Amino acid sequence: MEPTLRERALRFLARREHARAELARKLAAHAESPEQLAALLDDLAARRLLSDDRYAEMRVAARGSRYGNARLERELRTQGVAAEVVAAALEGGGDELERARSVWLRKYGAPADDAAGRARQVRFMTSRGFSAETIRRVLRGGFDDDFESH
Repeated sequence: MEPTLRERALRFLARREHARAELARKLAAHAESPEQLAALLDDLAARRLLSDDRYAEMRVAARGSRYGNARLERELRTQGVAAEVVAAALEGGGDELERARSVWLRKYGAPADDAAGRARQVRFMTSRGFSAETIRRVLRGGFDDDFESH
């Protein structure tokens, strides 16, 4: 017996939080009509089983210790989360500078000795989605001074 659209949606949501647009993409092939899918998603949201806010907070909490705000924002926007929801989730995700320092210390622990090593560290931090200003401050060192100015 084929599961109903509601059962499919609940199975997805039981595993982890989903953004509304993400869940809609997963269920679209199984819906009889776009109206049926929209009605189901509206019902799930009304029952607080589906929430873009909760999804964004969960995603930032789970991946924030490894990635910068730019990458987290790009991932959330790709999943169809609204810009204001993304901004609120990133604001609650902690200080990007502290997260960047933690990532950099785990990976390298010390400044590079030459320009090639420094460029490698910059590329790594950029690929993780940290801003140029944050990367500059991390690689510059002087961690105690930066914490006092915040």
